[in-house]
Amino acid sequence: MLAAVLALTALAIIFGLLLGFAAVRFKVEGDPLADQIDAILPQTQCGQCSYPGCRPYAEAIANGEAEINRCPPGGETTIIALADLLGREPIPLDDEVGEEKPKTVAIIREDICIGCTLCIQACPVDAILGAAKQMHTIIESECTGCELCIEPCPVDCIDMVPIKVDIFHWKWPYPDETTAETRP
Repeated sequence: MLAAVLALTALAIIFGLLLGFAAVRFKVEGDPLADQIDAILPQTQCGQCSYPGCRPYAEAIANGEAEINRCPPGGETTIIALADLLGREPIPLDDEVGEEKPKTVAIIREDICIGCTLCIQACPVDAILGAAKQMHTIIESECTGCELCIEPCPVDCIDMVPIKVDIFHWKWPYPDETTAETRP
């Protein structure tokens, strides 16, 4: 009888140590739902949703503190994806945060740029390259089109231009209602 009690105690200690090790080793960092929501958001870090970036907005949605319709850069596509993920009905974009615009990228007119570095400080994704008193330029592949660099520029040398439609940015068009009705 004593041998059975000692054997069960030894097994309990061993399994307890294994569970403790597994809890530390395989600890989940952060909220998995917030991670999924953050992956859907466009990562512009623009703050148009009234949150300082996409991750805080994702956490607010996951905690039920924010609606899914506050991301103008993501637009209707992001709202539908978030609604599918969360099992909610899609709702129109909130007018308070702005309107959906075509995807754009910033372009600096380099002949006008005075090298003040204010745009570099405002860029949340480090897409502007340059130095003080030197010409700046935009790394177009990194620019998210958030428009945060336009406001601080003292000489208005930054323009937002639509992204050219090429093989990397083209998307299938939605089916036309008239085409769907004429099918046999």
